[in-house]
Amino acid sequence: MAIIETEAALHEAHRDNHTHRDVNGGWLRPAVFGAMDGLVSNLALITGVAGGAVGHRTIVITGLAGLAAGAFSMAVGEYTSVASQRELVEAELDVERRELRRHPQDEEEELAALYETRGVEPELAREVARQLSRDPEQALEIHAREELGVDPGGLPSPLVAAVSSFGSFALGALLPVLPYLLGATALWPALLLALVGLFGCGAVVAKVTARSWWFSGLRQLALGGAAAGVTYALGSLFGTAVG
Repeated sequence: MAIIETEAALHEAHRDNHTHRDVNGGWLRPAVFGAMDGLVSNLALITGVAGGAVGHRTIVITGLAGLAAGAFSMAVGEYTSVASQRELVEAELDVERRELRRHPQDEEEELAALYETRGVEPELAREVARQLSRDPEQALEIHAREELGVDPGGLPSPLVAAVSSFGSFALGALLPVLPYLLGATALWPALLLALVGLFGCGAVVAKVTARSWWFSGLRQLALGGAAAGVTYALGSLFGTAVG
């Protein structure tokens, strides 16, 4: 009895712990990339303009313009990219669907051969392929996963990708300009807030991907800080040359 209870407890623990995050939803990559890109690009833009010794009003307008332009560009780019990829996959699924309808026996043998290459005994492989091929939609799903490496029911949404990119870029790009909107006249509050945001974004990404939060945060902090430093130097150089 104790052994049965122990096995049941182990099974329940395995079931609770053996879960995976959704990696096909289509929102994580554009959201993360958008936030990072918004922070780094608008921080670099603002520091570059500030390095040219322009007025407070010019910096605010530049920051807001960079936010709007970048957010729309990210959204359009992500929508087009994900939509094109989805259309390509759907076209290949249509090809596979036609083959299953026109040559079901050949497709069944193809599936059996695939299982054989993975170590399944020939007779068992043929029986598994036969049973799985009885349902056309299930057969399509299996062939898509085995041959194309995609899940027909888990294709990313272009709209989700676009909205995620737009919102995350806008949020990231807002941080460097926010102190100016609240009345700051110096660059350092915007720089400080943006660098904290970069570290925070890196740490959050690490939590999602199970990497070290401090390493990921410091890496983003260093990269963003380097971009800001270079553009500030170029802005100072260009400002002096133009002036």
